[in-house]
Amino acid sequence: MSVLRSHVLAYAGHQMHVIRRREVSTLLAWVGDLTGRTVLDVAGGDGYWAGQAVRRGGWAVCIDLDRGKLDFGRGLRRHPALVEGNALHLPFADASFDVVMSVCAIEHFDDGPAALTEMARVLTVGGDLVMSADALTRAHRWPRLAARHREKYQVKRTYSGDRLAELLSGCGMAVVRQTYMFRSPWAERLYLTLSARGGRAGWNAAVPLAPLIAMSDRRSPDGVGSVVLTHARKRQL
Repeated sequence: MSVLRSHVLAYAGHQMHVIRRREVSTLLAWVGDLTGRTVLDVAGGDGYWAGQAVRRGGWAVCIDLDRGKLDFGRGLRRHPALVEGNALHLPFADASFDVVMSVCAIEHFDDGPAALTEMARVLTVGGDLVMSADALTRAHRWPRLAARHREKYQVKRTYSGDRLAELLSGCGMAVVRQTYMFRSPWAERLYLTLSARGGRAGWNAAVPLAPLIAMSDRRSPDGVGSVVLTHARKRQL
């Protein structure tokens, strides 16, 4: 596969998405200047978003279990270091990274709390963790859609902002800020509908709705929604 074709496919898969661009842009904005900082993307697939950290001046590593995605990522320009490994047993020393990021991954892990403990372990004191997770705060309203979403994407557990804050506190992290996306009932139902019935093509086809969803989020209370974004910092022990 040519480098150009790989980049086109990667751009379409990551940037032309109803949520992902705004989601990751927010996470990266929270950590600010990455010049000279070490960054780990946990369960980062082909390393595309870790590559954006490289473009911002960071030295980045992406770890994932999917060898096929990692091989694809090696065909992208300015890709991060790509490591095959398990988020529950990160193959890095304590305090190896200044920043850890994880984009809608924890909900797929067999043991989310263990993964958070590992992320905290490899962070330096004062280091930043930025992550997103399926929250699905109103999933009970549409049980069939929610069940299909969980089955289709192998979602093991969802995490509210409060639950993440509790878990992070238990592994030496203090939450700096949180925000939800797809906050209104219609937006959360749209999220589940796209997931349950549309798949990858649905997320891409819904891109024209992204500005409307962003506007809806700004006008809706920030305490519920489909996806929760969290910024936490490792405390001094």
